[in-house]
Amino acid sequence: MRRPLIIAAAALAAANTAAEVMDARGAVYLLKPLATLALVAITLGAATPLRYRQWIAAGLCASLAGDILLMLPQGLFVPGLVAFLVGHLLYITAFTTDGARWRASALAALPVYGIALAVLAYLWPALGTMRVPVACYVAVISTMAWLAIARWRVRVVPGAALAAAGGLFFLASDSALAIRKFVAPYPAATLLILVTYYAAQWCLALSVVKREPSTD
Repeated sequence: MRRPLIIAAAALAAANTAAEVMDARGAVYLLKPLATLALVAITLGAATPLRYRQWIAAGLCASLAGDILLMLPQGLFVPGLVAFLVGHLLYITAFTTDGARWRASALAALPVYGIALAVLAYLWPALGTMRVPVACYVAVISTMAWLAIARWRVRVVPGAALAAAGGLFFLASDSALAIRKFVAPYPAATLLILVTYYAAQWCLALSVVKREPSTD
């Protein structure tokens, strides 16, 4: 059952990416939620420890809410931002409550926060009234990526490596999205944002599929 779901999720993500690049809004309204729902479905029957699986699934559900809010034409950017912020907090919970005994690594933190601060500094003059919300979001997503990497440095298993990659892809995707929204559009922006976004969500979903020793 898992393989058909993985194939379906890949097909839906590819179809939605094509629809968004071509600005086929009617197709996007259908495909975008379905692509994320397929990733949620992948996590439900996985063999990964229960707590980790539940938190990752919850994070994907929060991302689904963010997908829906951001694709609607009513200007719901801030609610969408909040939905994704909640999703990152849920991912953080997954990385810190699945039984991995580790200390957060400063070595992993330095490049992650350095990149995030550089992007925030670049955006800062253009943010206006959005400075505080965006700064809070950057702090949370950076922490999510850092903790995913720090967890992988202790749990050296495929699932942890996928989660770490997912955290970095999410940081890249949201940076690309913020530059397009607050600074200026740029060539292939939609394609870059979506490819890194789906890479992030795929890595996080598949980190649940990879079997690891139970910690529940």
